[in-house]
Amino acid sequence: MPELPEMENYRRLLNEKLNGKRITQITITREKTINTSVEEFTNAVEGRTVVAIERRAKHLVFHLDSGKGLLLHLMLGGLVYLGNVNDSPERTKQVTLSFGETQLFFIGLRLGYLHLLSKEELEEQFRDLGPEPLAPSFTVNEYHTIMAKRRGVIKTTLVNQKIVSGIGNLYSDEICFTAQLLPNRPMNELTKEEKTMLYTSIQSVLKRGISLGGYIDLPVYKGDVL
Repeated sequence: MPELPEMENYRRLLNEKLNGKRITQITITREKTINTSVEEFTNAVEGRTVVAIERRAKHLVFHLDSGKGLLLHLMLGGLVYLGNVNDSPERTKQVTLSFGETQLFFIGLRLGYLHLLSKEELEEQFRDLGPEPLAPSFTVNEYHTIMAKRRGVIKTTLVNQKIVSGIGNLYSDEICFTAQLLPNRPMNELTKEEKTMLYTSIQSVLKRGISLGGYIDLPVYKGDVL
């Protein structure tokens, strides 16, 4: 399942290629992937312009000029691929957004989804998420405050999206390994120095994941990683 680094790289690359572009056509082959009827989704999205692409935790939000947004969660096995009619993966696409000759394919969304939501609905969706671990506001002091009363084991704490957002099984294991801490140790039994080591590892592992393009191979489009 793509986690914070993979989704952050998707955000950066898709912003570069699609920000300011108008959605000219929509193809939906699996209605369960969206949260409205195909007709309602198409009427609300077709002809709209993508004004920004934002990441929150493991989600991407395609903000539209209408004020609404498309909330993407890839879940297990999902991916996006930017190509065209002559450069299309030989896999079933649940949703395809066309930007003129360029096409954005959403693939493997059997568990994932692409939902059309209002600004208020998006805010509600993210209301219970914990802080972004790479945000400037997530200082070591803020981290210690959040973790002060936590009694669960390290791994369960790291993957709890209500405590810290964006970390899943893969990166939580790497964070524990880098901090030289067993994943099954209870948080309340860690010394302050060990908790600080864990914070430092969260920062370094996630930043390294982003710089390396993530641990999950992302599809390639015209020589660019996407």
